[in-house]
Amino acid sequence: MAAIETPSPANLDTSLMANAIRALAMDAVQQANSGHPGAPMGMAEIAVALWGRHLRHNPADPHWADRDRFVLSNGHGSMLAYALLHLTGYDLPIEELRNFRQLHSKTPGHPEVGITPGVETTTGPLGQGISNAVGMALAEKLLAAEFNRDGHTVVDHRTYVFLGDGCLMEGISHEACALAGAWKLNKLIALYDDNGISIDGQVTPWFVDNTALRFTAYGWSVIGPIDGHDVDAVDAAIAQARQSRDKPTLIVCKTAIGKGSPNRANTAKAHGEPLGAEEIALTRAAIGWTHAPFEIPAEAYAAWNAKACGAEAQAMWEARFATYRAAHPELAAEFERRMRGALPAGFAQVAVDAAVAAHTKAETVASRKASQLALEHFTAALPELLGGSADLTGSNLTNTKHTPPLRFGAEGAPKLGDDGKPGRHINYGVREFGMAAVMNGLALHGGFIPYGGTFLTFSDYSRNAIRMAALMKQRVIHVFTHDSIGLGEDGPTHQSVEHAASLRLIPGLDVWRPADTAETAMAWTRAILNRDRPTALLLSRQNLPYAPKIGLDEIARGAYVLAEPSEVGLKKKAQAVIIATGSEVQLALHAQQLLAARGIAVRVVSMPSTTTFDRQDTAYKKKVLPAGLPRVAVEMGATDGWWKYGCAAVVGLDTYGESAPAGALFKHFGFTAQNVVDTVRKVLSR
Repeated sequence: MAAIETPSPANLDTSLMANAIRALAMDAVQQANSGHPGAPMGMAEIAVALWGRHLRHNPADPHWADRDRFVLSNGHGSMLAYALLHLTGYDLPIEELRNFRQLHSKTPGHPEVGITPGVETTTGPLGQGISNAVGMALAEKLLAAEFNRDGHTVVDHRTYVFLGDGCLMEGISHEACALAGAWKLNKLIALYDDNGISIDGQVTPWFVDNTALRFTAYGWSVIGPIDGHDVDAVDAAIAQARQSRDKPTLIVCKTAIGKGSPNRANTAKAHGEPLGAEEIALTRAAIGWTHAPFEIPAEAYAAWNAKACGAEAQAMWEARFATYRAAHPELAAEFERRMRGALPAGFAQVAVDAAVAAHTKAETVASRKASQLALEHFTAALPELLGGSADLTGSNLTNTKHTPPLRFGAEGAPKLGDDGKPGRHINYGVREFGMAAVMNGLALHGGFIPYGGTFLTFSDYSRNAIRMAALMKQRVIHVFTHDSIGLGEDGPTHQSVEHAASLRLIPGLDVWRPADTAETAMAWTRAILNRDRPTALLLSRQNLPYAPKIGLDEIARGAYVLAEPSEVGLKKKAQAVIIATGSEVQLALHAQQLLAARGIAVRVVSMPSTTTFDRQDTAYKKKVLPAGLPRVAVEMGATDGWWKYGCAAVVGLDTYGESAPAGALFKHFGFTAQNVVDTVRKVLSR
């Protein structure tokens, strides 16, 4: 193991290695005429210590399951990551560094997973990288507890994070790092670039936290402050951190932003703009760098090259895994399936059974309860489903009999249930944003499909992490209950109005607002099948009657014809279409009956997922919403998003709610069958 634990010998020219990073960073930012040279230049020695002496990775296989994870949480310093990936041997040629921040390059302004080989997560919005890393470290700990066996350690890696002052100022860092301490994530090691500079200058007027005591209070080990420009000191600190058995570790590294620049070091001018040709020339002279822009000497490449030791590390792991497979073939196959993100062979039948059971029982329950009923099926069949709630488990109903609470022992190991596995329901506490970002990390690591619950109104807290999941194309499922003014007496602070419409605007996010148990089961099915997009489920507090339907398949298309005029005794073609979602589908059906009594024939379309329906082919859209028929949409929320369907009217809500019983609110705001009837009649009279 010694050869793996120390990828590069300690006697290499660390000054040369560090200055190669500085040169590439200042040259790339200068060529792009934008970017952030200061952080890469100031963190160069920290990078040498970690990447040169500790990080276990293989440039030839960035997706090797047991690699260490590296997260650059201060993502504006992206040239640090690109320099490291290039120098150590990833598929990132020098031409890509020359094209830094240019269209379609592999070196975007901030690191993006899926764009650059070796980048583990998309960072830039500060604080989310460290929070993703908490999810990655949790995934490692849980997978190790589930799959490792005596004499067979196949999950054993660390998560390393670089972060700066900005990450620590963001509130999400508190949420996620407190959880890391509670979960005793001893294989999480964060290196804090403590340079005291942000965009606005010296941070002392606005950032006076005692960071060391703050992290000690979270249950972390804290090392330092140390000299972040002393490779050996950083190396020793990392080695010490690796010995922790029950605590994550923060290493405080005192650095100078823009280190090496005679006139910009230790100033905000080094942070987010090119150094300029004159200052770059002075910097080259100061650090003794005699090479042309983007020219790296052979000895620097040789010192950084991690291909051989990476191949050796992976080969040793593969040999261990082969032995593991021979001893535990079923476990090995399951581990490989989980890490591929593939679903079990029998999932299709599980999904059918869940939908058919809902349809057969035709229960009147809140859709939050319908969600839990569906989850009973899915959590039994999918051990990778890892749920949770932001202190609202009894309201969100994200727990099932197959997902006991996740708990940790005094020494840091997850407590195991009767099945020998860790718990699968996480109490995140009142940390909606942290929960969402941790779930992103769990998904990015692999091995889990995370889901987490809170009230729909509090999706505002989670929003940027939801957006990041969509940007990264990660399978993360958000369970948002109490989805409307149906919440009742808690009042407008808790009643969602604009939230459904707002979430539907996020590109790549599927949003479902189901009307009954069958639609809810189908929403869960689609969410689980969505390998490259997150999903938001918007669920009711109040009970919803089952809406009888002939078939179930078309629910998966996001909208379908729920009831024709013939369903209410009219042998006439539809004169109008009522489109409804969630709890308002029952309003639409009742209005259809009242209109039929007046001889007015309408079609009712249930549209549980506008985002899914919008992706359907034109023929299907026309089948559901025929041309020439006036359309009226009904949803307890902002109306703006409904006009795109050519609606003649929308029964919605463009004001905040009130505090009162739900029934009184429905009447007050016009969510009654009679108001829908009156609206349809007005439309037809025009």
